[in-house]
Amino acid sequence: MSLTRGNFGGRANVWTVAKNTWEKGLQYAYRDRKNKKRTFRALWIQRINAAARLEGLSYSQLMGYLKKAGIVINRKALADLAMNQPAAFKAVVDQAKKKAAK
Repeated sequence: MSLTRGNFGGRANVWTVAKNTWEKGLQYAYRDRKNKKRTFRALWIQRINAAARLEGLSYSQLMGYLKKAGIVINRKALADLAMNQPAAFKAVVDQAKKKAAK
């Protein structure tokens, strides 16, 4: 019963309803641990795309240049550079463009 503390009405103090609420909460927790990864990846891609557009590229063009240039950097780190260190992101983009053009 202590696990359903904070729920409204019978969901907190009626045994069968509280048990069902608790079990359903465990299902949501399992599902959303998976969805959290998906959501963050989508956020990183949006941030990279926005920063790439400022450099005159689309997200897919930038990722293609990075792959051709052999620059291995994950989306989380690239999004962090785009948000917090735009000069460093620009340097990565310029390096990718230069190497991919060869």
